[in-house]
Amino acid sequence: MANAAEKIREFRAEAKFQRTSPQKAKLVLDLIKGLRVEQALNTVHFSTKRMAPVIEKVLRSAIQNATYVSQEQGLDVDVDNLYVRTAVANEGPRMKRIRPAPMGRAFRYQRRLAHIIVTVAEKKPLNGTSASANSNPAPAAKKSSKKAATTPAKKAAAKKTAAKKTASKKAAK
Repeated sequence: MANAAEKIREFRAEAKFQRTSPQKAKLVLDLIKGLRVEQALNTVHFSTKRMAPVIEKVLRSAIQNATYVSQEQGLDVDVDNLYVRTAVANEGPRMKRIRPAPMGRAFRYQRRLAHIIVTVAEKKPLNGTSASANSNPAPAAKKSSKKAATTPAKKAAAKKTAAKKTASKKAAK
């Protein structure tokens, strides 16, 4: 059990109190979850969202944390094998503000802040190529069987509703 904990090392970086809503930050973070680090950097770099540069900075910081910790502790971490394990935008404190309204009144609104956390981990390559070849076709077969199982049910339901409509029309005449 302890051996498994040593194999998977996680390295994280945080950017706290960012001036955006967590929902907007999650739009960019969802793009990079599970991707390899190089591909994630390219995706964030060419994103047109306003939070993309901040998230790119956090991602680069997580990569630098991985290299620094590996050098300090003497670990063998390959930066090319790193992938984005988690990418989360948590809600920070809200700033309450007041906007003037007609007839001397005031409307309250809130400016949201987000805490962005990116965690990268090293993806271990599989030992045997036969194991990877056996694992890939199984999910594809499951997907196709699901489609085959759901499609006739939908068609049968559609036929039943069409039959009910025609029966109600005949009864109305």
